Amino acid sequence: MASARAQKDPETHTAAAPAASTCPSAEDMDQQHLQGLWRATLAGAEQGALLRLGPHPELAGSVRGTVARGDATALVTGDVHEGALALEESTDGIHIAATWSGDVLDGSCGKEIRGTWNNVTPETTLPFVLRKQAAGT
Repeated sequence: MASARAQKDPETHTAAAPAASTCPSAEDMDQQHLQGLWRATLAGAEQGALLRLGPHPELAGSVRGTVARGDATALVTGDVHEGALALEESTDGIHIAATWSGDVLDGSCGKEIRGTWNNVTPETTLPFVLRKQAAGT
């Protein structure tokens, strides 16, 4: 009977340990954690955006993908290093049209990033929040 109680004792139960490894700290975020679908909310903008990010085929440690706003789509490429996000957005694949600079929110398990989106023309700076979406949404 005592051994059965020991198995249920929360102090000796270690099932939570694997979950900790799936929850990266802001500093531990890397390109693998950036991959997937992100919903962007831009302060003051009528509509948000959806970012689809995957591994960059030419730059290890970086991501490449698209950002969609309504019917418009642009290319994005960038990375995250020690909790800091840097993405470049391009409408033609050559020139930078906007940048995304932000920080992974501590305690978000790498699922929320806050920062500023800077558009080149017209010159606009808007605060943003990126939230990682579950697969299939």
